[in-house]
Amino acid sequence: MITSKNLVHHEFIGLNVKVINLNNKSLNLNGIVIDETKNTIKIEVETRKNYFVEKIIPKMYSVFQFEIPSGEIIEIDGNILTIRPEDRIKKRFKKI
Repeated sequence: MITSKNLVHHEFIGLNVKVINLNNKSLNLNGIVIDETKNTIKIEVETRKNYFVEKIIPKMYSVFQFEIPSGEIIEIDGNILTIRPEDRIKKRFKKI
């Protein structure tokens, strides 16, 4: 079960996300995560009615607000996510 405490140890694919990019305001988008690499997250964005576009967002200098299945919104700094997804799931993070 995904919670706010263990979100970074789970897959992001399929989660709703709101992106806040600090360097490029045109990348401030809402969508669904469809893929993830070490340095990017690919999201599917609805631009017009029933018209979807895939956007690739750099993790660096971005803030991601993920909506988990319980409806809770969790904000994560993209700088700490710049690690391969398969390694991030196994990694231990320091508690803040």
